Amino acid sequence: MGVLVNRKGGVYHVIVGDANGIFIPELTLYPLGRKVLRGLRLIHTHLKSEGINQDDITDLSLLRLDALIVIGLKDGVPDNVTLAHLYSDRDDATYEIQGPVPYHSMDREFQNFDQVLAMIEEGLLSRRTGYDVEDKRERAVLVSVTTASRFDQEDSMEELKELAESSNVIVLDTVMQRVRQINPKYLMGEGKLKELVINSMNKGATLLVFDQDLNPSQTRTIGDVTELKVIDRSQLILDIFARRAHSKDGKVQVELAQLKYRLPRLTGKGEAMSKLMGGIGGRGPGEMKLEIDRRRVRDRISLLEKQLKSLSRARKQRKAKRVSQGLPIISIIGYTNAGKSTLLNSLTRSRTVVEDKMFATLDTASRRLRFPKERDVIITDTVGFIRDLPRDLFAAFKATLEELEDADLLMHVVDVSNPRYEQHITSVEKILSDLKLSDKPVLLIFNKEDLVDVEDIKPLCERYNALSVSALRQETLYRLLVALENKIWPM
Repeated sequence: MGVLVNRKGGVYHVIVGDANGIFIPELTLYPLGRKVLRGLRLIHTHLKSEGINQDDITDLSLLRLDALIVIGLKDGVPDNVTLAHLYSDRDDATYEIQGPVPYHSMDREFQNFDQVLAMIEEGLLSRRTGYDVEDKRERAVLVSVTTASRFDQEDSMEELKELAESSNVIVLDTVMQRVRQINPKYLMGEGKLKELVINSMNKGATLLVFDQDLNPSQTRTIGDVTELKVIDRSQLILDIFARRAHSKDGKVQVELAQLKYRLPRLTGKGEAMSKLMGGIGGRGPGEMKLEIDRRRVRDRISLLEKQLKSLSRARKQRKAKRVSQGLPIISIIGYTNAGKSTLLNSLTRSRTVVEDKMFATLDTASRRLRFPKERDVIITDTVGFIRDLPRDLFAAFKATLEELEDADLLMHVVDVSNPRYEQHITSVEKILSDLKLSDKPVLLIFNKEDLVDVEDIKPLCERYNALSVSALRQETLYRLLVALENKIWPM
């Protein structure tokens, strides 16, 4: 048997198990949140007077209990008592076991535990380096479990870190594991996952972000191990897009992508849904509520798809108007945060929003650009590309990206100061191939030349048949204008 008791001595839950152990229920009335300890103590029996075992310690650490007290029985009568609690040493958060002590002297041995508990909480909180209780931002541990090479894994994790910071998430730690085979249930081994969760809690994390896309089953099973929020790379990108979309087109496309991503992940558990409970009268209502939620999502998806078609017709009308004017169209493409919007602003003296973040601007911007010979073109800035763009997001933005078909020239902007610029070029070329735009004329531009050595940039330009500029230096843009003019109006 087991009893969960709060700090006022009130009994929260009584648990009856079997000879193998007890099953601890969900502690919904005592959420952990940003607290270091939950405020509950678990008292339970060991039928053969065994001491505290590893399963007990795992429960203590995962559930962040104030204490775990085991009453050892001998011939069905209380024999001894052992107490375990978390504590913080200089390097790590671990546990301490007191006892066993005789059952009849328990009060004397464990007196003043409330004072000890206050010291434990203070010690655990002090380990959270830079922890500010007033800072409400998510605090994340980034996780990568892959069969890929170490270099590819580190490269992908560095990008995931940039994405997290772009979403205003504090990155506490990164965890990388290379495996021979991916665990279909937990991505990693269950023991490793529990170790990851415990370490993340010790650091004060509120969020686990996986670099690999999690299928609905993995999201659920990993979520069952921890109360920390669990998301993957796709969900993080969708969150960034949701924050940055301002136009009608962008908002509809992002919401549609989010709903398509979430639909297969709807389960019978969550803030807006009943938990599926076993027993008579429990299961039916839970399933009914779940189906209602799913139907609402499907109806919303259907409505958004109709809106998207309507917006697509409006884009075609704008396209027809541009065609009637007979102005050539140049589309700026490139990896996210390559400096496309800054370059557009410098060329056209406009004020498109610019930030040193991934996906700082999502909404398409079109401006008129006049060349020295009194010739005009329409120059358009598109949403930034990224490798492994979420499938649902790619599908939603495909209508916008298809506007690239109308372009007479694609200006591919690359951040040459980024050590991963070669992978960025490859990723953009792959997306162009997926859109069947590989045959479009392309002018490759190495941006941010002021951040690299001049002797390095010249061989690169020759190797890629490219041009180098700095969007922040007007004097470097003249040769770009000449190159664009020669591409649009060849002699």
